[in-house]
Amino acid sequence: FFYFKIILGKNGVPVAENFQLEQSTIADTIQAGQVRVRTLYLSVDPYMRCRMNEDTGSDYLLPWQLSEVADGGGIGIVEESKHHNLAKGDFVTSFNWPWQTVAVLDGSVLQKLVPQLVNGRLSYFLGAAGITGLTALLGVREKGHVAVGANQTMVVSGAAGACGSLAGQIGRLEGCSRVVGIAGTDEKCSILVQEMGFDAAINYKKGNVAEQLRELCPGGVDVYFDNVGGDISDTVISQMNQNSHIILCGQISQYNKDVPYPPPLPPDIEKLRKERNITRERFLVLNYMDKQEASVLQLCQWIQEGKLKVRETVVEGLANIGAAFQSMMNGGNIGKQIVSVSK
Repeated sequence: FFYFKIILGKNGVPVAENFQLEQSTIADTIQAGQVRVRTLYLSVDPYMRCRMNEDTGSDYLLPWQLSEVADGGGIGIVEESKHHNLAKGDFVTSFNWPWQTVAVLDGSVLQKLVPQLVNGRLSYFLGAAGITGLTALLGVREKGHVAVGANQTMVVSGAAGACGSLAGQIGRLEGCSRVVGIAGTDEKCSILVQEMGFDAAINYKKGNVAEQLRELCPGGVDVYFDNVGGDISDTVISQMNQNSHIILCGQISQYNKDVPYPPPLPPDIEKLRKERNITRERFLVLNYMDKQEASVLQLCQWIQEGKLKVRETVVEGLANIGAAFQSMMNGGNIGKQIVSVSK
C-alpha cells in the first residue's frame, strides 16, 4: 500500500514538498476487533496547518510527527472484519484516518455511515454532513444567537470555503434576513450569490472592503462568522452593532504565524468590541458532541431537500494530497477540499 508522511514541520508557509509518498506492506492477517479498510476519500482542512507545528496551540490536536504517517478525516470501505459491529462492504469514517490507500484499524474507533442520508454522496460525510457541517450549524446556533424575525444581517468571511459556504446558507435557514459573504475571487462571489443564496458577496482583493460592507450592510452587522481573522475581520468588527456576535470558527490568515489562538485583536478593535458588547468566544465543535446526532440528521435533511447546496473541490490520487493541502491553504478550493483515493 501507499502512504503519505510528513517530512517537515515548522512555522511558515506549507508546501507540497513538506509531504512524502512512500510504499509499504500491510499485515496479511488482522486481529480480533480490527478491520482492514480501503481508503475512498480523505479530507484536508485549514486546522491541519496547526498540526505541522510541534506545539499545535490546541489541547485537542496532536502534532503530526516527522517521518510518520499523517492522518485526518477519512472515509473507507471495510474489506475484512473481525469486529462484531462491522462487516465487509460497510462504509466507515474516522476523524483520525491514516493517509494510506489501505489500513488496518481498530473497529471501535470507526463510525458506520448510511449513504442514503446524503443521496449516495459519501464524501459529504467529510464536509456538509460531517464535522464541517456540524461546525457551521452549531456555530450559528450556539454562538450566533440568530432569531427568526429579528431582521439580522450576517457576514461570513472565507465564505466560499468548506465551512463558510455552509454557514451562510445555514444563517439564512435559521432566520437571518440578510447574508453577505467575503471571498477572494469573482468566481467564488458569483457562486455564493447565484448558487448558495447569499444576498451579496465581496471580493476582498478588489476595491475597498469597508466601503462595500457599509453599502451592503446599511444597518450594520449583527452576526459575523469569522473564518479568517486578520485585517478582514478587523474591518467587519468595526461595523458590527451593539450586542452583536462573532462566531469564532477559524483564523486561517494567522495559521502560518507563531501566535496564540485565538489571536488577540488590535487594541483599537478590542476596545470597540468591548464598548459595543460584541461577543467573541472561542468556539470548538467538539464541545457539543451531545448534539451531533440530531445536528447531522438536520444537515442531511436540508441536503436531501435541496435547501443546503454543497460544493466540493476534488483532487484525484493520494500522491496529490500534499498539493491539495497547499492549494486549500491558498484558497484554491471552492467548498470542501476532498482527495479521492480510490473508487
